[in-house]
Amino acid sequence: MSNLAFSKSLQKKRQPRPELSEEQKLEIKEAFELFDTDKDGALDYHELKVAMRALGFDIKKPEVLKLLRDYDKSGNGLMEFDDFNKIMTEKILDRDPIEEIKKAFQLFDDDGTGKISLRNLRRVAKELGENIDDEELQAMIDEFDLDNDGEINEQEFISIMTEAD
Repeated sequence: MSNLAFSKSLQKKRQPRPELSEEQKLEIKEAFELFDTDKDGALDYHELKVAMRALGFDIKKPEVLKLLRDYDKSGNGLMEFDDFNKIMTEKILDRDPIEEIKKAFQLFDDDGTGKISLRNLRRVAKELGENIDDEELQAMIDEFDLDNDGEINEQEFISIMTEAD
């Protein structure tokens, strides 16, 4: 490992670990409570898989089973809230924000053109129950359309989403 790489890895280790927002902590708690369908204070395999999916993690069966094995202290095939909270906190903090933004872009770009058009934006606004006229929607596009092609491409979308307030 070069000195520069070593120094960068030390810097990463010294930086304080980011923490979840209060909203994220609440989402974890609510997902646990909502999907603990039998209200026994623990999640079985199916409850765990659905709770994780609700928090944005589509985990495959082998990984869910491994998590249950690794965290099942009593050997009953269940995961209690403290362990669920620990796992989900790590998973949320380890998310790549750019990947999350790209996933959001895909939700807008339902026709797969690689661009968000007025039609795409109109559909999303309607799905969200927002009553915004085409003029306003077009103004939103125009504000962030850096290459002036009348649509928002993925890079422009990433710029919008990562722009500091």
